[in-house]
Amino acid sequence: MEIAVFDTHRFDREALERANVRYGHRLEFLEPRLTSATAALAQGSGAVCSFVNDRVDAEALERIAAAGVRLVALRGAGYNHVDLAAAARLGIPVVRVPEYSPHAVAEHAIALLLALVRGIPRARDRVRDLNFSLEGLVGFDLHGKTAAVAGAGRIGKVAARILAGFGCRVLVYDRTPDPEIAALPGVRYTDLDEVYRESHVISLHVPLTPETHHLLDAAAFSRMRRGVYVVNTGRGALIDTRALIEALKSGKVGGAALDVYEEEEGIFFRDLSDQVLQDDVLARLLTFPNVLVTAHQAFLTREALDNIADTTLANVTAFERGEPLVNEVRAADVLGPALEGEDGPRAAPPAV
Repeated sequence: MEIAVFDTHRFDREALERANVRYGHRLEFLEPRLTSATAALAQGSGAVCSFVNDRVDAEALERIAAAGVRLVALRGAGYNHVDLAAAARLGIPVVRVPEYSPHAVAEHAIALLLALVRGIPRARDRVRDLNFSLEGLVGFDLHGKTAAVAGAGRIGKVAARILAGFGCRVLVYDRTPDPEIAALPGVRYTDLDEVYRESHVISLHVPLTPETHHLLDAAAFSRMRRGVYVVNTGRGALIDTRALIEALKSGKVGGAALDVYEEEEGIFFRDLSDQVLQDDVLARLLTFPNVLVTAHQAFLTREALDNIADTTLANVTAFERGEPLVNEVRAADVLGPALEGEDGPRAAPPAV
């Protein structure tokens, strides 16, 4: 099958080409993001392959359907950028990669946290300027601190294990408690009230849904311990960025480690070093010395890229052969409360 691969970068092109040796699809790599304005580029393709910052809304779906596209294959776990109801109405299945490397994302979350807590970026910049002073670089031990994991799907569970390994008291919020995680020393499931009230660190690993949009807003920050550190490697809109800025200014939030940003579309995955940043909110956020931002790279390991490529092409192959689409995501999958693991809703969750 011919696949129009939108928003292509060298790293995923190489991984897809390696994986395609097994599958034999015809890959057309396109640099533009998939939007209603670029949908016509898929003319003649049976499937489109979409990345995280594409905008696969109803208009885009109607245009790719008119171009002959019969499948949307997401090369990632998230599907908040797709109008699933419109896809269902048009008869276009949407498939995703529910798991590629939970270790990649969880390890990046902890790497960001450690770098921020210990002032690694500032220390590196100083040493490069031959400034070997230690003033202003005092951090704190993670050992003995209370760290919360909001959303204990595949990634959140790995993060909880790592934090427990550091000797943290780990609070986990998830609507489906996992006995294996709950049995770890120092790990306990709880509610959001205790997460906000007790945590020195909060790491977000929930999916982005209407219920989790701006999960951390001004009201949530007001309930937190002063000086809390916030980590987000999930989706940018889990945090109200303007509220975060106010919380940073007041000292309520002691630091923020972010791999995602709610208005990252058109910014992340691009080289804008020769331009003036037009996003005033992001520009303000980047001025804080206690904020560390990476450009949505938590997934970026060799293992994860190979898994993403292989699962994406396997999804297309299953569709082409008329086999069950085990990784299909439907509009019904995103209905109802969703403060669950980052991998999406799971069945019959008890209340926490």
